[in-house]
Amino acid sequence: MAKTTPNHTQAVSGWAALDSSGKITPYIFNRRENGVNDVTIKILYCGICHTDLHYAKNDWGITMYPVVPGHEITGIVVEVGSNVSNFKTGDKVGVGCMSASCLQCESCKNSEENYCDKVQFTYNGVFWDGSITYGGYSKMLVADYRFVVAVPDNLPMDRAAPLLCAGVTVFCPMKDNNLIGSPRQNIGVIGLGGLGHLAIKFAKAFGHHVTVISTSLSKEKEAKTKLGADDFIVSSDAQQMKSRHRTLDFILDTVSANHSLGPYLELLKIKGTFVIVGAPDKPMDLPSFPLIFGKRIVKGSMIGSIKETQEMIDICGKYNIMCDIEIITPDQINEAYERIEKNDIKYRFVIDIAGQSSKL
Repeated sequence: MAKTTPNHTQAVSGWAALDSSGKITPYIFNRRENGVNDVTIKILYCGICHTDLHYAKNDWGITMYPVVPGHEITGIVVEVGSNVSNFKTGDKVGVGCMSASCLQCESCKNSEENYCDKVQFTYNGVFWDGSITYGGYSKMLVADYRFVVAVPDNLPMDRAAPLLCAGVTVFCPMKDNNLIGSPRQNIGVIGLGGLGHLAIKFAKAFGHHVTVISTSLSKEKEAKTKLGADDFIVSSDAQQMKSRHRTLDFILDTVSANHSLGPYLELLKIKGTFVIVGAPDKPMDLPSFPLIFGKRIVKGSMIGSIKETQEMIDICGKYNIMCDIEIITPDQINEAYERIEKNDIKYRFVIDIAGQSSKL
């Protein structure tokens, strides 16, 4: 399969993994010319998602090397195609996980293109022209305008970047379960990491009582004093878990480590809902009795559509919701990968692509 097509004439500096060692090194490649439906974006920042590590090391066996990761991208529009009317040069924009979909299927027509069978991702995907997509670990990106969102003026571009993946991942389950503009409910968040800390911020902004559920007692102070959580449960403490039996209306599970769902389901009220957004490598243990005897619902959720992503980031602008980040330079990516594997980050690394720590 061709990595580029004849119209890929723009040489771009980036950073790529060349093999399954996962080591990120400087890499020069070509992007397509700006087409009629495209916007060209000068990338300022790109967040690092754990997915980047999986692709860099071919953990899932689907990586097409060289791979340029990055799907939490913010930058400035520098060129627009003739069919583009909703963006102009100088606009602050973001690009998340998707670069293309079929635009014709039921999912696409219902603004659920993230569930399109032919959805293609911002990197390690195949674009409409047959070229392999390269992500945001690069100086510049050409994107179809239908897969670009506007970033509110009041959001700093560095702290907005992870919202394009982590933010919409936790926002959509809350929207789908009518937690925006609803009466105060008791919300549980399992895991306090990149996804979990944003889930707390959204749930509190929406006026709910938030309980953080974690294996680490050391995270209680952070959850309550810094992020505003109302309650904290150490999941390994049987007495704490028992004392919160049937107290939660909704639980969002952000943990990617293997764990049984049974003990957590017992925290839900009758007819409560449990949504999985973490992705453990192995099948999850899902006992039947907590479901049957509680009339509970378990379901999954994956990022969001472009319409939902725009709605999410607009809400972030309204409520001043931003990701807690650590800024790094491109030469620190490999070190950041090592720290992510050790869970040594609060709560997301963001690469300063432009090299100027822009205050935009």
